Amino acid sequence: MTQVYAEDGRAFPVTVIEAGPCVVVQRKSKQKDGYAAVQLGLVEARKVKHVTKAMKGHFEKAGLPPCRVLREFRVAESPDDKGAKVGDKVSVDQFAPGDELTVTGTSRGLGFQGVVKRHNFRGGAATHGSMFHRAPGSIGASAFPSRVLKGMRGAGHMGSERVTVKSVRVVRVDASNNLLIVRGSVPGAGGSIVVIRKS
Repeated sequence: MTQVYAEDGRAFPVTVIEAGPCVVVQRKSKQKDGYAAVQLGLVEARKVKHVTKAMKGHFEKAGLPPCRVLREFRVAESPDDKGAKVGDKVSVDQFAPGDELTVTGTSRGLGFQGVVKRHNFRGGAATHGSMFHRAPGSIGASAFPSRVLKGMRGAGHMGSERVTVKSVRVVRVDASNNLLIVRGSVPGAGGSIVVIRKS
């Protein structure tokens, strides 16, 4: 993340995303696969020795070098077969400043967290001899129902979840460096993979 300045001098936060270039690795059709989709691969240098034989064959069939990341996107099947072809490049050129995007990623993992951080519990008093500070408190009755009800909020693993942020606005597009600069934050730690769609 960084910040950029508007024409009137106001600074606002942005996230710089290296978006592609991506290449079409496979096309799926309704007749053969039951649904229409394209499989995109993020073009990154990857040694062939690190690729499984199954994936090696998959890329050789497309006539493309191995990609580190593969993602599939549903598309509307065109009857005149004018859709994306295997080998076609998808770059940031299709976006323009002002476009609204939907960004999906995996949120930062925060490990095992207590109820105050994980569920915003208020906790107890900090002073005056209180011995109840950040504990969860009661989790149900004793005699009835004699169990903890499903959905009870408690301590546990936090983060590392699939998160989608909508209406993320494009601020700038740097096509020469494949950079997409969007307003605000997006899910995930630095260097993680996100999926970008037009809203």
